[in-house]
Amino acid sequence: MFAKLKTWLTKPPARSAHLALGERGERAALEYLRTVEGFTIVATNFKVPLGRGLRNQKITGEIDLIAYDNETLVFIEVKTRTSDRYAAPERAVDLRKQRQIARAARRYRQMMKVADEPHRYDVVTVIPQPQGNKIELLRFYFDDSVFLRGSYFNREP
Repeated sequence: MFAKLKTWLTKPPARSAHLALGERGERAALEYLRTVEGFTIVATNFKVPLGRGLRNQKITGEIDLIAYDNETLVFIEVKTRTSDRYAAPERAVDLRKQRQIARAARRYRQMMKVADEPHRYDVVTVIPQPQGNKIELLRFYFDDSVFLRGSYFNREP
């Protein structure tokens, strides 16, 4: 009995299907950006604490890929779906997710002292298919200017 319990406790947890799909998509996107688009990859799965929420829970921001496209620093969100039959994968990068990415990117730029470098936000969609992955790079998917504090009041009339 104890032997079964010991093997059950030491056995690594099974990876859920959607997490495994996401990891495969991120690897495919990384390879695509590096070989086809010529990006220089700087970091993968960058995580940074962003503070606390209304219920005092910790908020962490994550950026899937950070790369340079020539002189431009690019923050990339990868969305992998088994199909685009019902909705395009990029539709999952809603305003809330965009804000989280922008906050994490701002923190990254501060930490690495590259706040003055040009930057942008891209989305890469990956849909596995029998003949190979269907990968699409959506450059300039969103702009972080709407998330800057006080930007509403600083606009020209």
